[in-house]
Amino acid sequence: MRCPYCGSLDTQVKDSRPAEDSTAIRRRRVCPDCGGRFTTFERVQLRELTVMKRSGKREPFNRDKLARSVMVALRKRAVDAERVERMISGVVRQLEQTGEADVTSEQIGELVMEGLRQLDSVAFVRFASVYRNFREASDFEAFVGELAGYKPELAGTAEDADDARDSAGQAKSDDFKR
Repeated sequence: MRCPYCGSLDTQVKDSRPAEDSTAIRRRRVCPDCGGRFTTFERVQLRELTVMKRSGKREPFNRDKLARSVMVALRKRAVDAERVERMISGVVRQLEQTGEADVTSEQIGELVMEGLRQLDSVAFVRFASVYRNFREASDFEAFVGELAGYKPELAGTAEDADDARDSAGQAKSDDFKR
């Protein structure tokens, strides 16, 4: 393993132990040339995956890229890092178990959305907003309504809402009418 500090190819393993529910091995390494210490992780890879993008471009699957996108959705959310890592490992495992070397970005996106749905509803909506390319507030409304089982056709109209406000003694405001 190449030292990330000095580039030396001769590094020594000081400690190895299972990590992440025994799906990876964590190795503590030291460089004899510069004395630098660093950690590496070793994971089983069942097959080499290639991602087929919507544009038609193909690129190697990158677990770190997947983890970064999940972490962006989870930013400032109180979710245990171990649960996040298990979800990411689960997505990768599902992709590898399809038996196909080529996976679409849509397959990955749907698996991530399902994982985030179980992990954190706010992160789920954040990820979906980028993945499904929400352009305006109505896109969010429709999606969140879908989540909550909200049926717009069963809800009252704007006039019904105005009537309800009037009957409650609240003043109408022309600024907020649709």
